[in-house]
Amino acid sequence: MFIKRSLLLTIMCYLLPSVTIAAEQNFQLHGFISQGLIDVDGSNFVNDNESLSAELTELGLNGSYQLNSTLRLTGQIVYLDGGNRYAKGSRVDYALLDWSVYDSSSWQANVYLGRFKNNHWLYSSSRDVPFARPSIILPQSVYFDGFRDIAVGGDGVALKLSHSHDDFGDFDFNFSYGTSKISDEQADMILSELARGKIKQDYDAQASMYWQPAFSSWRFGISLLDSVFSYQANDDFDLFFDGDFSFQFYTLNTLYEGENWEFSGEIYHEKFSTKGFYNTEYEGSPIGQGAYIQSRYKVNDKLTLLARYERFYLDKNDKTGTKLEESTGGAIPAYFAYHRDTTIGLSYDLSSNLSLRMEYHWFQGAGRLTPVVIPSPQINDSKNWQLWAAQLMYWF
Repeated sequence: MFIKRSLLLTIMCYLLPSVTIAAEQNFQLHGFISQGLIDVDGSNFVNDNESLSAELTELGLNGSYQLNSTLRLTGQIVYLDGGNRYAKGSRVDYALLDWSVYDSSSWQANVYLGRFKNNHWLYSSSRDVPFARPSIILPQSVYFDGFRDIAVGGDGVALKLSHSHDDFGDFDFNFSYGTSKISDEQADMILSELARGKIKQDYDAQASMYWQPAFSSWRFGISLLDSVFSYQANDDFDLFFDGDFSFQFYTLNTLYEGENWEFSGEIYHEKFSTKGFYNTEYEGSPIGQGAYIQSRYKVNDKLTLLARYERFYLDKNDKTGTKLEESTGGAIPAYFAYHRDTTIGLSYDLSSNLSLRMEYHWFQGAGRLTPVVIPSPQINDSKNWQLWAAQLMYWF
C-alpha cells in the first residue's frame, strides 16, 4: 500500500500542474498533495497497534467555472487516509452553485445550492486544505476528526450576507440548512462496530456572525448549530435500540492577525441529548464545554512557529469523570470524560508552493477518540498519551 501511495503521489506531482493552465479564462483548477508520517504512543488515534504510520495522506482537486456574472459552479473532491481519524477513501467535500444575488459597494449577498461548505467556525472553511489550516491536527475540542465529513458541509442551501461600513467595520452573516450522508465506516467511528443498525442525520441548521472593526486586526464571531440524528436498530441482531440524538453547539471565537503575530481562540458550549439507543427508556443530556487558545509567530518569510492549549469536558458537571466511571461500573474509565492537549509546532516554506509542517502533542484524556458513543477502553488504556507528526505539502 505504501508503494502504491508513493507511486500515485509521484504521478500527480508530475501531471497535475499542467492542468492548472485553464482552457478558458473563466475556468480554474487547483489542487494539493500532502503526505506525512505520524506516530502515536498510548491511544488508537491513528491505528490500534500504536506504530509509526504513513496514514497521513491528503489529495485534493478543486475547481470553479464562471457561468456568467452572477452564477459560478465550484467543487472539491479529496482522497484521505488518516487511519482511525476518519473513513479512508475519496469523497466530495463540496459541489455547489454559487449565485451572487446582490452586489454593491457596501453589501453583498450570495446563495449556495448543492453540497455547500461550512463557513461558520473559525477554521471550518479551511480545514479541508492542508496548507490553509494552522496545523496538521486541528484542535479536537472543536474540529473533531471523527465528525470531519459531517462537519465539512452538507447537502442543502446556504446563505451569506456581507456588509462593509466605513465607521463600524465589516460584518458577515451566514446561514445553512441541510443534511450529510453517514457511511457505514463513519457510523462505526461515531457509534461502534457493535451497533449493527443505521444512523442518519435528519437535519443540520447553522447560523453565524462575524465582525471586524474598522481599521482593526481583530475579528470576532459567534456561531449556533442545531442538528438531529436518528438510529434504526437492526431487527435481526443488534445490542442497541431505536434512538434519537440531538446536538446543539454554540461558539464564541476571536482572531488577531498582525504583521508577525497571530492569536486565535474559540470557546464553546454543547448539549448532546440521547433518547433510547441504550434501552427504550434511556434519556440523557450532558452539557459539554471546551476552549482552546492558539498563537503563531512568523519568524521570517519561511518559518512560522505555533503553540496551542485546549481543554474539553463531555459533561461540565463531571469534569473529572468520576460519575461516568461509577455509572458504567468501571467499564469506562474516568479519563474518557475529558480531553486536554498541549501542542507545539512549526511550518517551513521550502518554496512558494511547497511546505513542511511538524508538530508534537501532549494529550491527557480520551474524550476525543473514536468511537464516540461506545468508547474502547481496552485499546485506549492510557490517560496520558503523545503524538508527533510531520507532513510535506505541495499545492498548485
